[in-house]
Amino acid sequence: MDATAKLTELMDSMEMQSEEWIYRYDRKAGATAMVERAVYAKVEDSPDEELDLDDESVPLARAMIANEGSQFIALPDTFELHEYRQMERFIGTVEDARVAEELWRAIKGKGAFRNFKDTAARCGLLDSWYRFRDERAKQFVIRWAEANEVPYEDDTARRGK
Repeated sequence: MDATAKLTELMDSMEMQSEEWIYRYDRKAGATAMVERAVYAKVEDSPDEELDLDDESVPLARAMIANEGSQFIALPDTFELHEYRQMERFIGTVEDARVAEELWRAIKGKGAFRNFKDTAARCGLLDSWYRFRDERAKQFVIRWAEANEVPYEDDTARRGK
């Protein structure tokens, strides 16, 4: 039986992913597992060899490789959430046409994310934006969990999301 994941951990793990680390959801533990990409690559290239690595994550990397898709599954990718599209959707909820137009201008061209946040802050909408974005991320992670048959606990209320 799979352990239950916490939505907050899944959401945080989705946002933390980087080029330097391999992140997987561990169905047995109900938690995120991560291994440095360099260690993972060495283990993947030499699965049966004794590696000259002074790294306690080698056994975890081996387990992740051996059980990919069953015990360990790829986490939802933050790029699939499309934050730019979420900004566009948020602007569509803004009732003040003048403010909405300012936000539309802010997301055009270079520095769209920074300009959007600065404009939202200046217009008193930054907290609304973060709540909107977090709710969208939550729904995205829920769809991922359901599609991957990952039981989850919605613990977002405790964190204010």
